[in-house]
Amino acid sequence: MPIYTKEDAQALLKKVLSYSKAEECEVSLGGSEGGNIRYALNAVSTAGDVSTVGLAVTSVYGKKAGTATIDEFDDAALERVVRRSEELAQLAPENPEYMPMLGPSDFPESITYNANTAAMTPSSRAEMVGKSLEVTKAANLNAAGYLENSTGFSAVMNSKGLFAYNKSSDVTFSVTTRNEAGTASGYAARGYTDVSKLDTYTATKIAASKANGSLGARAIEPGKYTVILEPVAATYMLENMFRFDARSAEEGRSFLSKKGGGTRLGEQLVDPKVTIYSDPFNPDLPSSTWTGDGLPREKTMWIDKGVVKNLSYSRYWAEKKGVKPLPGPGNIIMEGGDATIEDLIKSTERGILVSRLWYIRMVDPQSLLLTGLTRDGTFYIENGKIKFPVKNFRFNESPIIMLNNLEALGKQERSISVESYRSYLIPPMKIRDFTFSSLSDAV
Repeated sequence: MPIYTKEDAQALLKKVLSYSKAEECEVSLGGSEGGNIRYALNAVSTAGDVSTVGLAVTSVYGKKAGTATIDEFDDAALERVVRRSEELAQLAPENPEYMPMLGPSDFPESITYNANTAAMTPSSRAEMVGKSLEVTKAANLNAAGYLENSTGFSAVMNSKGLFAYNKSSDVTFSVTTRNEAGTASGYAARGYTDVSKLDTYTATKIAASKANGSLGARAIEPGKYTVILEPVAATYMLENMFRFDARSAEEGRSFLSKKGGGTRLGEQLVDPKVTIYSDPFNPDLPSSTWTGDGLPREKTMWIDKGVVKNLSYSRYWAEKKGVKPLPGPGNIIMEGGDATIEDLIKSTERGILVSRLWYIRMVDPQSLLLTGLTRDGTFYIENGKIKFPVKNFRFNESPIIMLNNLEALGKQERSISVESYRSYLIPPMKIRDFTFSSLSDAV
């Protein structure tokens, strides 16, 4: 069983530290167990269970550090990995940015673990996939999807007396639906801490309606359009801006850098309707209450009514700048409104509904200009109604410009990015003057 209790993890880490002869030593332990099921062409193709556990030892002499890892825990192996980390530390060059390890701290217990999700079995995963396949078979579509659940833990202890432990669980689901000819496509993705919130049947119904609604897509001229970005599409656009890193901003490498030097901290960066924060105790998207280097995580406002309120500072950069360290966000929550996607469509005279974006690449980090493609259901809106599907576009747009052209926000939803494997709480959004630069024949 790779899921150690807090007490068992603490006992093992103490044992490992007892072997250390270094000036400083840190030991981290982590493991996970879970399973997955993959399906394509309306049939399960693979399924499996995964169970892993590993330990890492970092030994330090002055500013020289070495790390060794192992996955066997008898006494001889544990002492051997400590000795190896000490050998590597002696051979390593000095790290000019090394920071001494932190001492004890009281970290509140997180709410990242859910017993329902941890209790998932191959049978329960198969049942959930079966509900998805009911939809696609009835709609005469082919489905390709992936369902995965995982329960994990992480623990860290160092020679200065710091100890931290966290246990978590999550489940993710994604499905793509296509017609037999491959000329129409729909998509849905969900991620939750609590599996009881996951409805694969309803999610697949949405993907199927996108696919069947995409038949006969028309080509329209690229240009600037009012767009409604569904939460998945909005997530893909925004996740590149969520680091809020002070160092890159102060060194002139970020969209948060100010021309001529300095940062945009305290400035109105985007529309006043935009508020973005992180909170480890958000019930819909919880996160660990501590970081890997032993800093506590607390609720932090990053953008409040469009104004940049905080930047994250590593311990090294905080000491260099004479400020308090502030860890980056463990989760991202963007406040929304009360409107549904249907409400946003009804309020649009002419525009385009975007279900999903993909193949996104950075063009310019300082302006955060991105390029990518729409996919899995793109529709033309006229007089508050979806009129017809349209061929996919390539876009060239910055999320910063986009959030300055914000007209309305809908109800936030938990969305998963399958490219970064992270979940966010993001609302659908209505944006004016979104730039589509060319057409794409991709489906």
